[in-house]
Amino acid sequence: MMSIVALVSFGCERDIKNPDEEEKYTGPTIENHDVTTLYSDSARLMIKLQAPIQQEFEGGEGVFPKGFYIEFYDEAGNLESTLKGNYGKQEPNKNMYTARGNVVVHNLKKQEKLETEELFWNRNKAQIYTDKFVKITTPEEVLTGTGLTANQDLSRYSIKKVTGKFNFNEQ
Repeated sequence: MMSIVALVSFGCERDIKNPDEEEKYTGPTIENHDVTTLYSDSARLMIKLQAPIQQEFEGGEGVFPKGFYIEFYDEAGNLESTLKGNYGKQEPNKNMYTARGNVVVHNLKKQEKLETEELFWNRNKAQIYTDKFVKITTPEEVLTGTGLTANQDLSRYSIKKVTGKFNFNEQ
């Protein structure tokens, strides 16, 4: 009989939390819908960012859980290139953005397209880069490789490990 009482008393034990201990909230502090952010220089539009949802977290980090679409403009105000991804993250203290999932960059003037799964954009340096697989489609050829560094409008780029076919003209 004593063993049954001991078993029952041990089986009913619960974890009781200290009421003075607070659970820290880790979710977003702000959530915005249908976001459009404009970046200008000397009253000229340089960058336009659009996103269906932007979540801001303590510390300033921003997340775009449904992706974002960015337009880059030249000094004359012409649309130069675009960047989009299925997910985005912003680190404002570093002025860095990350795009993930079906990332596409279009250079509209050169009609070139970059496709990758993850891309980093350094706004201070106006550069994009990745260490993932990349595919660049131009009017003449398709280049593939692993790793890329480029300026943000994709007018100049360097693929680290080229694996695709490309045209080479000897002069």
